[in-house]
Amino acid sequence: MATYYLTVFSKTGEKLLDEHFEASDDLNAKEMGKGRLENEGYSEHTHRCVSPSAKLVLFHR
Repeated sequence: MATYYLTVFSKTGEKLLDEHFEASDDLNAKEMGKGRLENEGYSEHTHRCVSPSAKLVLFHR
């Protein structure tokens, strides 16, 4: 398991969500991140999910 970081920003740049979670791989992390965004209503906000090696696995601008 690896630690991934999910961050959501408002249009003004304020962090709306900044958390980490464990996932087995990038694909699993991408799906988990999408689910979290949908649950919180942040799917259309600017967001990113990065791997421990700083690889973007999910991004929306």
